Amino acid sequence: MTEAPVTAGALLVIGDVVTDVVARHRSPLARGTDTAARIRVLPGGAGANAACWAVHWGCGDVRLLGRVGDGEAGWHEKRLRNAGVRPLLIPDPEAPTATVIALVDATAERTFLTDSGAVLRISPADWSPSLLDGVGHLHLSGYLLFADTSRQLALFALESARARGVPVSVDPASAGFIAELGVDRVLAALDGADVLIPNADEARLLTGLSDPAGAAAVLSRQVPLTVVTLGAEGALVAESGRVTARVPPVPADAVDTTGAGDAFTGAFLAARLAGADAREAAAQGCRAGAEAVRVIGGRP
Repeated sequence: MTEAPVTAGALLVIGDVVTDVVARHRSPLARGTDTAARIRVLPGGAGANAACWAVHWGCGDVRLLGRVGDGEAGWHEKRLRNAGVRPLLIPDPEAPTATVIALVDATAERTFLTDSGAVLRISPADWSPSLLDGVGHLHLSGYLLFADTSRQLALFALESARARGVPVSVDPASAGFIAELGVDRVLAALDGADVLIPNADEARLLTGLSDPAGAAAVLSRQVPLTVVTLGAEGALVAESGRVTARVPPVPADAVDTTGAGDAFTGAFLAARLAGADAREAAAQGCRAGAEAVRVIGGRP
């Protein structure tokens, strides 16, 4: 049986708002000296990017709850509004906005240097169940799981959503941070989620299985709908313990893979809110991912 699509309504994303410094270098990094690069400062963050892609993919009401540095709040709010997202940003007077330096090589592969800044300072005090008014789906960025205060906020929001019958999705966000926090703690935090959207590396790490399909099936026993993104190889859909669809990739000439997974997530959720089944929503996600790798930065 195919998982039913989520109920129509607004999409509320809780997650990271980040200032991205994207450095594209054609030659290998020269240790101890200069490497020529094209550098741009752009708005980013997995949660914020996914929200922007959801709007781009037709979701008419997308809201984003996040914490940013007081000095950068206006800059980020303006860019979110320009993208069609309703920002619910909390200015932090003590910590700066999170910053990520994305090193993008000649193959369009990227390596991140991350300063989480205000992101992980979001706390239960920033949450109110009234934020779910009019919401048909709640999406949690996995970066929230990697600090005690932000993880508590994520769990509060998840419990509030379940009490209202609002479906919840989670993007595990980072294999590196999962390994640092511990797989068992991450899996425990996923209890109660309806949808999980890991990439292949995250799925392998969370299960200890090398085969993404096997990992997807195992994860879908805990989170009923698990969609594993495979980058240039498409995506896998697993429901209640078995793989139900293998979605082919959409060919694209990549210039920057930053945000491709966020694009998949945003389009997938927009499609679900529009009534698509899991397979079609994953196909929409693959189309968005292909569009994302053709542009610099993580947003449409």
